[in-house]
Amino acid sequence: MHSYRKDYPRPQLVRDNWELLNGTWKFDFDDKNLGEKEKWYAEEKLSKEIQVPYTYETKLSGIQDETCHAIVWYAKEITVDETAIQNKRLWIHFEGVDHIAKLWVNGEVAGTHRGGYARFSFDITDLVKPGKNSLVLRVEDSLDAGQPRGKQRWIKENFGCWYVQTTGIWKSVWMEYVDAEAISRLKITPQWAEQSVVLEADISCDRECTDLTLCAKVTFEDKLIREASCQVTTSKAKMVIDLSRHDLFDWEVFDWKPEAPNLYDVEFVLKRGDEVKDVVSSYFGLREIRIDGQNILLNGSPIYQRLILDQGYWKDSHLTPPDEDALLKDIDTVMAMGYNGVRKHQKIEDERFLYWCDVKGLLVWSEMAAAYEYTDDAIEEFTREWMEVVKQNYNHPCIITWTPMNESWGVRYIKTNRTQQHFTESVYHLTKSFDPYRPVIVNDGWEHTVSDILTLHDYEEKGDILFNRYTKYWNEILENKVDHCGFRSALADGFEYKGQPVIISEFGGVAFNEEGGWGYGNKVTSEESFIRRFDDITTAIKKLPWVCGYCYTQVSDVQQEINGLMDEERNCKIEPKILAEINTRFVEK
Repeated sequence: MHSYRKDYPRPQLVRDNWELLNGTWKFDFDDKNLGEKEKWYAEEKLSKEIQVPYTYETKLSGIQDETCHAIVWYAKEITVDETAIQNKRLWIHFEGVDHIAKLWVNGEVAGTHRGGYARFSFDITDLVKPGKNSLVLRVEDSLDAGQPRGKQRWIKENFGCWYVQTTGIWKSVWMEYVDAEAISRLKITPQWAEQSVVLEADISCDRECTDLTLCAKVTFEDKLIREASCQVTTSKAKMVIDLSRHDLFDWEVFDWKPEAPNLYDVEFVLKRGDEVKDVVSSYFGLREIRIDGQNILLNGSPIYQRLILDQGYWKDSHLTPPDEDALLKDIDTVMAMGYNGVRKHQKIEDERFLYWCDVKGLLVWSEMAAAYEYTDDAIEEFTREWMEVVKQNYNHPCIITWTPMNESWGVRYIKTNRTQQHFTESVYHLTKSFDPYRPVIVNDGWEHTVSDILTLHDYEEKGDILFNRYTKYWNEILENKVDHCGFRSALADGFEYKGQPVIISEFGGVAFNEEGGWGYGNKVTSEESFIRRFDDITTAIKKLPWVCGYCYTQVSDVQQEINGLMDEERNCKIEPKILAEINTRFVEK
């Protein structure tokens, strides 16, 4: 897209004047919590170096210490352009810092943020001077099970499917020069049936905004579709643009779908009279995802979802991708295996991943990192950060499902506890209130309360047993008379199946018979036995008449969990074209 800049961390709102701050930072542990008392933010106290954005637990950080340190400090010197700072505001952006961040600029507090997965930003203009300036960041993390942590362990050793913790900066840090009157957020809503798009913008300004005009220019393959403008009112701007152009294209509009991921470019210009105050680039896909009975429709047609679970871990950098090319390679490999989507599991991925899924047509289920205790603080932290994430990633057409919670993690008594049921219902409705256009699954796997899709997890290793379970006992499963996978009910008590689409959203997890590590069921001893089992269980699911998709576990091995289709080095265990033939083969239901 025209907005694309390699390594640019925020591909849905792009400006030209930016600087990446990744690389070498000063660093230290603060195990005795002395840093603030001793004013580390004002004096040079840090004795180590770290490679940002890799956490100290990883090899690529240059430290590779997997023990838990609750408080860490970072410091970096930045150079501020004298000419730019006279006319612009300077913003610093942190794409992801786990968990509580506090920033000082030249010894003065710039701001704080809680939450490890969402982007946050500070205007540091009034704290900097032309030339050299000091940034110091204090980060506090913990092993608190009530903190949204996803697959990060909350004890000192790995266990089950939980891995080394992630502490501190783990996504890109960058800064940009922005006018005092600027576009701070975009919300782009495609209206597929109406062949139009709704463009909304939040405007930041240091005085009255009523004399500002927002202009938008939409193009497709460099052909002008429409130009429109509107006045800014109460720091908001909104316009609806018709995308149909039968005079330019035979089909009038181009929709977004996996086999043809068409994207429109859009440029926004903020003006006061003839004076340009801000210019940003973005893009969107014209697509509609909706539920119709037991079918999920993409642009009005049923779509069978062939998903794969993607935890987004790398051997030497853990949750942080080694670079943008690593993200792109994963997407290409997943598609070569015959999958048309990923369930991004317990992680809010680097937004560049979503950009490339938009461009290449890979569907995404976006899933929040879970907490594991149910407390007042956990409710507040989870809800606040989840909504930050939904707003941050709303514009990406590849995201077709929101999945706030998984397998009753953090709501362990949801089956019978009405209070925890209320919480999941509230998260569902809160998500739908901001985004009514995507399906929402609040407790993926089992014990559903209110969900647009009924999703079930089942790691049965024999295809005939799996098939018989969901044919012979289907009504009993839906009526909670039989646990669908032997130990969990499909629905929480007091809730009924209402005819939603059904997806087997976890299965497989086949591991080879290797030293150490684990997979689901018995391990296999050869490629031939793996292929037989993979074909057996995948085909069994495809034959189920009530099921409209599946999600195989998983993309790659992760630390002690060795059930990936690739190992930790991203070497394929099975030739992708063999898996693609099984995944895409037509099966009579």
